[in-house]
Amino acid sequence: QVQLVESGGGLVQAGGSLRLSCAASTRSFSTYSMAWFRQTPGKSREFIAAISGRSVSRVHVESVRGRFTIDRDNAKNTVYLQMNSLKPEDTAVYYCAADSNGVGVRRTSENYKYWGQGTQVTVSS
Repeated sequence: QVQLVESGGGLVQAGGSLRLSCAASTRSFSTYSMAWFRQTPGKSREFIAAISGRSVSRVHVESVRGRFTIDRDNAKNTVYLQMNSLKPEDTAVYYCAADSNGVGVRRTSENYKYWGQGTQVTVSS
């Protein structure tokens, strides 16, 4: 069982930055690929970015490429999402997720067994 706890969400003006963190309760953190998803009311969960267990592979969805960066620190069992140049349409609840297939990076939520509780990001115009 892996527990994930997100932090770092909040209210920010358009053009601002936030850094989300997700701490994992597992000694084998480097064997998990990690991802960030987001969700707004009435919509399905949207894939944002993923990173493989040893940071060899990472992918960002086109809508955030160049603005958001996923990274991880295996010594701290933590994955990050640095979000710059935020836009009002980035407003959502952001979730981190863990995939036991630590080699690849997958975009489908069904591949991720463990999820955090979510953190709210609100971008005002």
